[in-house]
Amino acid sequence: MSTENGFEYVVVGSGAGGGTVAARLAEAGRRVLLLEAGGDPIRLQGGDSAYPDAERLPEDYRVPAFHPFASENQAMRWDFFVRHYGDEERQRRDPAYRETFGGKRVDGVLYPRAGTLGGCTAHNAMIMVYPHNADWDEIAELTGDASWKADHMRGYFQRLENCHHRLASYRWLAKIGVDPTRHGFNGWLRTEKAIPKEVVGDEALVQVIAKSAIEALDEVGQPIDRVKWAVESQLDPNDWRLVKDNAVGLRYPPLTTHRHERMGTRERILDVARRYPERLRIELDALATRVLFDDQQRAVGVEYIKGTRQYGAFQPPNAADGEVRRVTASREVVLAGGAFNTPQLLMLSGIGPKDHLAEHGIETRVDLPGVGTNLQDRYEVGVVSRMKGDWEVLEGARFAEGDRQYREWDHLRQGVYTTNGAVLAVIKRSRPERPLPDLFCFALLGNFRGYFPGYSKLFAAERQNYLTWAVLKAHTENRAGVVRLRSADPRDTPHIDFRYFDEGSDSAGEDLDSVVDGVKFVRSLAHRYRHLIDEEELPGKDVQTDDEIRQFVKDRAWGHHASCTCPIGARDGGGVVDSRFRVHGTQGLRIVDASVFPRIPGFFIVSAIYMIGEKAADLMLQDA
Repeated sequence: MSTENGFEYVVVGSGAGGGTVAARLAEAGRRVLLLEAGGDPIRLQGGDSAYPDAERLPEDYRVPAFHPFASENQAMRWDFFVRHYGDEERQRRDPAYRETFGGKRVDGVLYPRAGTLGGCTAHNAMIMVYPHNADWDEIAELTGDASWKADHMRGYFQRLENCHHRLASYRWLAKIGVDPTRHGFNGWLRTEKAIPKEVVGDEALVQVIAKSAIEALDEVGQPIDRVKWAVESQLDPNDWRLVKDNAVGLRYPPLTTHRHERMGTRERILDVARRYPERLRIELDALATRVLFDDQQRAVGVEYIKGTRQYGAFQPPNAADGEVRRVTASREVVLAGGAFNTPQLLMLSGIGPKDHLAEHGIETRVDLPGVGTNLQDRYEVGVVSRMKGDWEVLEGARFAEGDRQYREWDHLRQGVYTTNGAVLAVIKRSRPERPLPDLFCFALLGNFRGYFPGYSKLFAAERQNYLTWAVLKAHTENRAGVVRLRSADPRDTPHIDFRYFDEGSDSAGEDLDSVVDGVKFVRSLAHRYRHLIDEEELPGKDVQTDDEIRQFVKDRAWGHHASCTCPIGARDGGGVVDSRFRVHGTQGLRIVDASVFPRIPGFFIVSAIYMIGEKAADLMLQDA
């Protein structure tokens, strides 16, 4: 077995956390090896569920409107099948449940992840919405570490963002120290908005937007504040003045795109590697299998398998074994595999609940019961309507290279493919007594019913006559989900059980009630343009009472922001890392990904992960 030396830091995972850390450390002069289990999405080849026989990369990666196809592209998809319920009868009520898939037993619901350079920033919907200030202040209070306070954390957002969706005057004002928005204008991650002029010419779509906006303004309340917030922000959800006020109302979703092409940590990593090739090396097709320690519990390196498609989440995985290699780190090892893979790698390395490790014949190095517990997510459902006519903006669209909309995007960076499909968003409280706005409701041009194998084919259907209102419930109360090993084989995916609703820890049923309120709210919006709707297919006309909607939500809800499985906190309280991301009971080992949050933050988690990536790099450089 070969062992490679010469690096100060080894970072496992190239997503929003790991990619950000690795790039920042290298820029600061440190020698970094970045391990990524997949390949480069721009250089890979593969079809997707809608077009399985076509070579759909790099377009599936690059084109914003193609993000559903990116999540099912065979070259970079990681398919986890998770349990929403432990109870078999309840789980099988979900139409997305699969007993088998790809010739093997999966016994769960599809949860798409990305095994590729950039991690899940390579297939997400690119929405960049800032967390609530309370999300940061709660961590500061929990840990007694003032550096987590919201005002300080905003500085990391400003460091990484390069905002191009506000008036140019704000950029100039920021140069002289006047920045009421507290956006970043010189960072590495570009943010834009996409509102194609073609939308104005689609009469039905204009009616949907206008009538929904009128109804939303009536429903959301706080009329004086709404006017103030609208004038200040021009509907930008990330304006600091709105963040401070926990504002509600109509918003547009900012996107992480550069000239209306996807941008994520892939671009950041490759840029730094080009500028500092002697500092940052990217090792693709490298599946980390365990952390290496010395006798003082110091992390000194990582063992990995070199080879394509070695992990079981690939569809299909490689039947041939790769080469086992080792690499050492003279300073630190950083785990950034996400809420599923980071606890799995810790447990494979002997760090986790002692009894569970013993079940798989793994010697316990650090008995850390919190590893793999506290699993959290949003709840989402879709209210799906079939419209009487096709959308004009999608006339002839096949979401493929060569159609009219693609040519407009490719040649001019204009048109509907510059968007992620969202045309309007509303932020609100599900009920007045909720301490923070907890619903993000957004309208999508398409038929989106959650995740199941082949779900992206619905977006490439011959008829383009669907509108989905997606209801996203944030600040969920359920903290009872778990990630556990299936076996000691690092190529196996772990067992994941979210324990939804009343199977979990939300004994008062607040989460379920909030999602029900969200469904009723977006139905009230749809009532304004009901003359354009042929039929509401989900939940459907037979689902009307609160109890009927509750059952629909319990049967059909999904999520895609898994987090919190290695939380910040005291070891004896279930914590896995301290406020500086250091794993309890070890030295030289940190975690920087979605798993470290004690409670799931904000609406869309990627902004918070980018921010902790910047924070962690600062702390590591201080310690060095």
